[in-house]
Amino acid sequence: MSFTGKYELQSQENFEPFMKAIGLPEEQIQKGKDIKSVTEIVQDGKKFKITVTAGTKVMKNEFTIGEESEIELMTGEKVKTVVQMEGNNKLTASVKGMKSVTELNGDIITHTMMLGDLAYKRISKRI
Repeated sequence: MSFTGKYELQSQENFEPFMKAIGLPEEQIQKGKDIKSVTEIVQDGKKFKITVTAGTKVMKNEFTIGEESEIELMTGEKVKTVVQMEGNNKLTASVKGMKSVTELNGDIITHTMMLGDLAYKRISKRI
C-alpha cells in the first residue's frame, strides 16, 4: 500500500493541550488550531518525503524506513529518530519521549502522537 498522495486535515483531538505539553507558545497554538493543513507524502520504496503546509508554515521531512534520520518537530526543533514500518500501512517512531503512529486506511490517514497519557489525534483525507 502506498502512502503517496495529498491529504487534507479533517479533524483533530486534543490539539491545544498537546501543543501546550510540548512547549509551543500560546500564540502559535491559537493561530494553528483552526488551520486546515495539507500533508503531501511521496513514497519511493522505503524512502519518504513528507511536506506539511499549515497556513504560511511549511515543514518538510525526509526519511528512510529503518535508518536514522533527522526530522523537524512542530516546535521547529530538529531531532534524530528511526521510523519503522509495521505491516504495509503503519509508520511508527519515538522522539523525545513521544510516540508517533501514522496509519493509512484507504483514503484516510490517522496520525496519533502520545506524550505520557496525552494523545493528540489528526485525521486527514486524500484529496
